[in-house]
Amino acid sequence: MLKFFGTDGIRGVANRELTAELALRVGRATALVLGREGKHPILIGRDPRLSGQMLEGALIAGVTSSGLDVILVGVVPTPAVAYLTKELRCSAGIMISASHNPLQDNGIKVFGSDGFKLSQRLEADIEELIGEDDVPRPIGGDVGQVITKDAAIELYVQYLKEQVPVDLSGLRLAIDCANGATSSIAARILRDLGAEVRSFHDQPNGININHFCGSTFPEKIQNLTTEAGCDLGFAFDGDGDRVLAVDEQGDLLNGDQILAIIGLHLLRQDRLPGQKVIATAYSNGGLRQAFVDRGGDVIYAKPGDRFVLESMQSAGCILGGEQSGHIIFLENSTTGDGILSALKLLEMRAVQGQTLANLAKDMVVFPQSLVNISVEQKEGWQDNQRIQGVISQAEQELAPMGRLFVRASGTEPMIRVLGEHPDANVLQKCVQRVVQTIREEQGGSRVS
Repeated sequence: MLKFFGTDGIRGVANRELTAELALRVGRATALVLGREGKHPILIGRDPRLSGQMLEGALIAGVTSSGLDVILVGVVPTPAVAYLTKELRCSAGIMISASHNPLQDNGIKVFGSDGFKLSQRLEADIEELIGEDDVPRPIGGDVGQVITKDAAIELYVQYLKEQVPVDLSGLRLAIDCANGATSSIAARILRDLGAEVRSFHDQPNGININHFCGSTFPEKIQNLTTEAGCDLGFAFDGDGDRVLAVDEQGDLLNGDQILAIIGLHLLRQDRLPGQKVIATAYSNGGLRQAFVDRGGDVIYAKPGDRFVLESMQSAGCILGGEQSGHIIFLENSTTGDGILSALKLLEMRAVQGQTLANLAKDMVVFPQSLVNISVEQKEGWQDNQRIQGVISQAEQELAPMGRLFVRASGTEPMIRVLGEHPDANVLQKCVQRVVQTIREEQGGSRVS
């Protein structure tokens, strides 16, 4: 049996791997599995990429053919789908997005009625039905209908302002919306809270999402913040569940530094359960050192927001995230939320009466190198003796102060190599040797 769900929903090139036919079957299977009790509607949102309309139509057909209604909320951030699914008492929520991936990709993320992403067990139940044709087919008045609620986004906007009612008067902010799902609301929320906002890359046309902008091109927001004469900057990804920040000195703050600023404040306030936050193997070693030095600690989860969330729930933690800027505030949200994270960071600045640049100094960043290698074949590298030999040698050279982490991407044809060491020269030599070997053995090219 084919496995459709990866680490973050179903992903693929739209109209090639992720076809309208597959989306119809996913919609139908989701309705059959999650709509068994109560027959509540299924909510569907999407990011602005062109193929989202095609997949939306197919999902509508799949859900309504099973007898459930569909609530359409249009172009909204992924965390809005999670919030509105619970708020509007839906059986499930479906977000059509490939997040930070390029235009040709798309994806389907499914949330349960509680606003959390599905467990692997429920994903497996849906997969079992994707290929089935012998399923109930209601007729007449039992077929589902489509209910359009474009204004539902206002519920999400109000929710964010209530969660972090920080006064931003006097601040000049620059934001990069990646021509994505935050384009229509991010600046409005910040202005409503008092900030003066310069908004960039906020004109989505279906084909410009993530195109040399947003959180995957952080140098853009750094330059824009300086050029616009702003105090701080924020860059979101295409579906709005991530954010990176630019401080008052023009330096970039990634997810690790955001976790450190907020987590250390909570630790000092004795508001951090277990004195711990959750991170991943990609996180900088300086993050854990900052917490350990102050009586706290960091627990490492497997890469991917679902694994961060699972670790948070298992350990009783309220804060976790990834270096990419995907931060989960479990007391406020069921998933990562870029706008919420930006507001929380601004709140820390106001509450502590310090600049972000000063707050970021609590974490000393270890030199780190992350290389994404686009490969012809991402499987099999674990069994390649030459690759494993080079990795083993690099690990020995980086020990005991450094580390090396190699894994295949769960959503893209890539192998990621992450190295870390206090000595940048030692680090680069080791990482370059590993990257070159993987390229030679797996047929790939260096991406970033």
